[in-house]
Amino acid sequence: MNKKKRHWLWNLLIVLTLIVCLLAFVAHYKNWYSVEEGQFSIFSGIYRQQIPISEIDSILFEAKLPEMERSSGFSWMAKEKGVFKDSIHHTKVYVFVDDLRQQKIKLVHHDSLKLYFNTQDSLETQKIYAILQAKMQDNLETSK
Repeated sequence: MNKKKRHWLWNLLIVLTLIVCLLAFVAHYKNWYSVEEGQFSIFSGIYRQQIPISEIDSILFEAKLPEMERSSGFSWMAKEKGVFKDSIHHTKVYVFVDDLRQQKIKLVHHDSLKLYFNTQDSLETQKIYAILQAKMQDNLETSK
């Protein structure tokens, strides 16, 4: 019986590959966001957006995403994330949607750039909407 042992380097490479895959999954698993210092930040894995609250033009709820062409990103089950191209205006649209079945927040900034996002929890999505709406109102009142 001739048993051949695998070299330790291959075992190490397999373990490192599994760790990298696990980290990529955790990074893209949900949307991470923060609203601080007059800036709204959202990221999921390699997709990131930082928007000054003073540059937000409108924020509203949408039931469905419009038809768009994917430039980069992924869809998996009810998740949709990445950079898309608007089929009408041919502008970049960032999508951070954790659940396609729930309503999404449409955020328009810098006059025509769009961002769609939500979280797994619809109450948390409504909380983010209320926070951003209040911050926008504060900015409008202080700028007058």
